Amino acid sequence: MIPASRNGLLLLGVVFHVIYLVSIFDIYFRSPLVHGMTPHRVNLKAPAKRLVLFVADGLRADKIYMPHNNQTSGNAKEELAPFLLDKLRTEASWGVSHTRMPTESRPGHVAAIAGFYEDVSAVTKGWKMNPVEFDSVFNQSRHTWSFGSPDILPMFAHGASDKARVDTYMYPHEFEDFSGNGDRLDTWVFKRADRFFESAAVVGSELYSAMHSDQIVFFFHLLGIDSNGHGFKPYSEEYLNNIRLVDRGIERLVAQFEAYYGGDAQTAYVFTADHGMTDRGAHGDGHPDNTRTPLIVWGAGVSKPAEAPLGHIASGHDAFSSGWGLDRLERKDVNQADIAPLMAALVGLNFPLNSVGTLPLGYIDAGAEFRANAALVNALQILEQYRVKHDQKMTTEMFFQPYAPMHVLDNMPEHALARIRHLIGSHRYKDAETECLQLIARCLEGLRYFQRYDWLLLRSIVSMGYLGWIAYSLLFIFRSYVLPAPSGPRQQLHAVDSYRSKSARAVGVLGLLVFVLFAAMFYRQHSPAMYYAYAAFPVYFWTETLQQAPLVQQIAASYLRTSIRWRVLAFVLGYIAVLEALVYAFFDRRVYTAAFMLLAVFWPLTVSAKFRRKHSGLLLLWAVFCVLTSVFTLLPVERNDHLGLVIAGGLLIAASGLYAWHRSRAFVLAPPGMSAKHAHSAVAFDRLVILVEVLLVGAATILGPVTSKVTQERGHLPRHYQLACWAILVVSTLLPLLHGSSFNNGARDQHYLYRLVTIYTAFAAPFVLLTVSYESIFYFAYSVVLLLWLTIERALYQERAEDRLFAPTEQTRLSRLPSTQQRSGAVSLGRTLELSDLRTGIMFLFFVNVAFFGTGNVASLASFSIDSVYRLITVFDPFMMSALLLFKIFIPFFLVSAVFGVLSRSLELPPFSLFLFVLSTTDVMTVNFFFLVRDDGSWLDIGMSISHFCISGLFVLFTIVLFVLSHALVGRVLIPDSSTPVATKPLQKQR
Repeated sequence: MIPASRNGLLLLGVVFHVIYLVSIFDIYFRSPLVHGMTPHRVNLKAPAKRLVLFVADGLRADKIYMPHNNQTSGNAKEELAPFLLDKLRTEASWGVSHTRMPTESRPGHVAAIAGFYEDVSAVTKGWKMNPVEFDSVFNQSRHTWSFGSPDILPMFAHGASDKARVDTYMYPHEFEDFSGNGDRLDTWVFKRADRFFESAAVVGSELYSAMHSDQIVFFFHLLGIDSNGHGFKPYSEEYLNNIRLVDRGIERLVAQFEAYYGGDAQTAYVFTADHGMTDRGAHGDGHPDNTRTPLIVWGAGVSKPAEAPLGHIASGHDAFSSGWGLDRLERKDVNQADIAPLMAALVGLNFPLNSVGTLPLGYIDAGAEFRANAALVNALQILEQYRVKHDQKMTTEMFFQPYAPMHVLDNMPEHALARIRHLIGSHRYKDAETECLQLIARCLEGLRYFQRYDWLLLRSIVSMGYLGWIAYSLLFIFRSYVLPAPSGPRQQLHAVDSYRSKSARAVGVLGLLVFVLFAAMFYRQHSPAMYYAYAAFPVYFWTETLQQAPLVQQIAASYLRTSIRWRVLAFVLGYIAVLEALVYAFFDRRVYTAAFMLLAVFWPLTVSAKFRRKHSGLLLLWAVFCVLTSVFTLLPVERNDHLGLVIAGGLLIAASGLYAWHRSRAFVLAPPGMSAKHAHSAVAFDRLVILVEVLLVGAATILGPVTSKVTQERGHLPRHYQLACWAILVVSTLLPLLHGSSFNNGARDQHYLYRLVTIYTAFAAPFVLLTVSYESIFYFAYSVVLLLWLTIERALYQERAEDRLFAPTEQTRLSRLPSTQQRSGAVSLGRTLELSDLRTGIMFLFFVNVAFFGTGNVASLASFSIDSVYRLITVFDPFMMSALLLFKIFIPFFLVSAVFGVLSRSLELPPFSLFLFVLSTTDVMTVNFFFLVRDDGSWLDIGMSISHFCISGLFVLFTIVLFVLSHALVGRVLIPDSSTPVATKPLQKQR
């Protein structure tokens, strides 16, 4: 049955949304890995005995290919990597390696070395060694020596079937300090390689023997470029100099390899990157600067560059490479997963079992027969995965439907393989390659078909689940907060049951039968346990909804009895239109600008003439600050550091805080029952708290730019600067918790304005500290708009109350409200929800979204600069850095939820009533984003679609958490009648 309490509904909503959040990974992004395949390799002599892999972490393609304007040499054109570009022009095949989202180090390395793209859900397991088991080129090698970062090397070493097969040489984790120059990381790798070659020179040693084996791999992970990109941006001299250092280091290493092996021409070299980086020093999303990385391959078995005639442009080029000066050299782009089968073919290894990469035959120059056989092995290896998935589905599915194109007579794998082997036997190698590529394409499509096999069923179930939740929660809200309570004590006691239909039992049995049928099907198909939960929620929600048919009838009857049906319909349609506009705003932040302009102009026009005359100054301020706040969603989310704006924002916040302190005598209340002396001391202390918070804002305003200046001057951030930043952040955050919040049982009641001011100034300090540009100005403007919204709403409600000859209760307490009054089985204090309250709910939802999108695109954390966290932590720690960034993003939400809590009590609404209504209807947005999730197209589109759904799906969860936290932050506040001056109004507690 529908929960009889608000908390029960909230708990169910949290569980439902958390479980359904996982649904997109079960539907769209199931793990591609299967096991039980037979390994395959080319049964011909491999062109290379050894492979050397260089991965320049965080290097995007254009930075190495495009000539650089050297400002120290009069803007002369300079090649940052002359050695690698010389190899490109004389003996290498090259192109752009296109990575997939998420553009992070682990997924990028897995794709290049293992040949498959990790399912997105693996990223939620963080930097865990091996969240999913997989095969790799290193695992298939006779031996691999790896040098570099402790964040990358261990996952391949620990994932090897023989742990002794992969040796790792890593620098300490503390080396990854973003406050200093990151090139020391690559210098360490090159120096460690020198010592390695000295050890390998001892004839007869175990290392010497292993180094002279075939099928061996050397891996050099070069993290300095990524570190300098994060610390100083990809256009900085540090980043560019690091590319120069990497080029010189690779040149020296290649010379060492050639000298060690006596120039035997048996070494293949691969140079690439795991991901790129935007100009803001961020990566992770699908921005083209993050997904386009370089690939240069040369040495044994590699094709030489194909040069077009003078005046002609070679194939593969587009606008992206037009300024590189490489137009005459063929550009051979690949997908990142294609690198793994290329490396395996060059050294003669088994292709990684889970690889879905297509061998880039244009990179191989080992004879036509070898190329054709390598293509055949590539096809066999992917066909093995297709067969395993086909057999798994055929075994478990009740109504199995095979992938039709693979069952066409000519396309059947057995026939295709027979044709390919016949073509190879007839020396028709080009035709064999073509057939192999066609078979690979069909196999990949077949794998994709089985990945999507359950789409229709699961998407239907999930859609019905979300729609069921909307109906289910709305019925609770109507019964508890909208419809009049049943009369009589017996009716009130059994209010929930009074709305149940006579056929409720039959409906319940039918619902149970439907779930049993789903469960039987899932059991037969060996479906994951989550499938049972996906089916349970819609069955439960719709069963309960159908059982409440009398309640639905009463709602319909109430609607038909009203004399303003058109207004109700217009409000509902308008509410849905706003929700859809907010969906569109995820793709275009300018929607918020248009909304602010409309609020600035049209909302004042909708109020009465009497209200406009009485509150003309208030409405003028509202219009001015709406226009000011509207500017921020027009500004680009990718912005460079601007310390002037940081200081300006900090000064605005500090000035507003000083103004509040100056006026605080009007709203700082003396504790009741105290002597005049003690009351004066208590008031002075409360005012001092505001002043201390303002001083902390000032300290953050000074300390932020100072620390940025130190890091910009390429120095290590002194420890005392970090400690000072941490002290400001911790003290400012704890002040509102220890003074006046519900966490302090001894705190006395405070005026709501005083409480909001202390929250505003307290969280301003950490926000300013974590600001790199105009964000602090946004914080100021946004906070003022919220306060003006609260003031206008209270004044409007006061006007309506006066018109009805009903004055709202003089003051109420926001928390610790008595819970003795019950209506319809739910806690209900104050009045019922009215149609006009929809506007307040829409405004709340609007301000929540503005809080998230005001200074960036919350769908991509990469759109928020992480430079500010270097003031607090400089050693690479993705979890702590992300936590600090998220804390900054959530700070505006603390404000809007606190204001909304005060507003709910000012409007005499039952606790959480309007909040519950907003939460119950926002899944209209979630359903939109659910069907907009993509697993194809550009990686930018894929990544953003995932982020949009996760944000919308988690809205209920983090809104509840943050609302409860803000409810606690606001604590016990007094809300006086707005019709009487604060200084003269007697304050009495309502119990």
